[in-house]
Amino acid sequence: MRMRLNPFNTGNINVRSSGGGGVPGGKAGGLGCGTIVIAALGYFVFGLDPMQTAGMVEGVQQGQQQAGPANTDEQEVCTSSEYALEACNGLQSLNQTWAATFDAQGYGDQFQQPTLDLYGGGGVNTGCGAGNSSMGPFYCPADQTIYIDTSFYDTLERQLGAGGDFARYYVLAHEYGHHIQTITGISQQIRSAQQQNPSRRNQLQVLMELQADCYAGVWAGKNRNLIEPGDIEEGMNAAAAIGDDRLTGGRVSKENFTHGTSQQRSQALRLGLQGDDRACDRITNIG
Repeated sequence: MRMRLNPFNTGNINVRSSGGGGVPGGKAGGLGCGTIVIAALGYFVFGLDPMQTAGMVEGVQQGQQQAGPANTDEQEVCTSSEYALEACNGLQSLNQTWAATFDAQGYGDQFQQPTLDLYGGGGVNTGCGAGNSSMGPFYCPADQTIYIDTSFYDTLERQLGAGGDFARYYVLAHEYGHHIQTITGISQQIRSAQQQNPSRRNQLQVLMELQADCYAGVWAGKNRNLIEPGDIEEGMNAAAAIGDDRLTGGRVSKENFTHGTSQQRSQALRLGLQGDDRACDRITNIG
């Protein structure tokens, strides 16, 4: 079954594609699965954000096609593949849900839509430095853009056992959660706390990632009328599949986790499904 989202309207979303190869086709190849699994370990487990990995990615990009001019025709980008269409529909729903949430709490003027960049075929230039498909999905606060090479979704299903449209929506909604953290100032608060207390850096990073998981659940919880049987299970499976403990198979100590265990990520998503974003705010209440 598929989550029943309304078709996107180009006036309601900011979307583009970058990268030399264009947007990957839905359920098609792309980068080798082994490469993306390594990237998933780097991004989802070790918390490698664009600000931290810009220099490293330059080395990874050698021999790969570099980013070309961005395609800003939303209609063309969104209809270029099944995954792209799905992502654009999801982005519109996320925008509407979070705009209404901000309005209801009296902060409507604070809300800003992010941009979704569905890039493919190698590297991408971001406000946080050089990005790359092998980093997995990521959010750049400097340009308030979510970057996704949709071939990652094939790896999510084939290599990590987390298939289904709701699993993919969960990934998008998690990155959107980082956007919410940016425009509310939570992200900066966490970064400041990490600088003041480096020994807690990983612990604080886990809290930020779990809150993004919770925010993903909030979006789903506020749209329960659109959810089909089996959707929630797909999301829970995806959250568990990318837990630090499962991805590393015991090769990394708990003190070095940066995104949370499978149980923690599933619990955070379940908390958000209650539809109350204020419950998610308590996750990063660091005093």
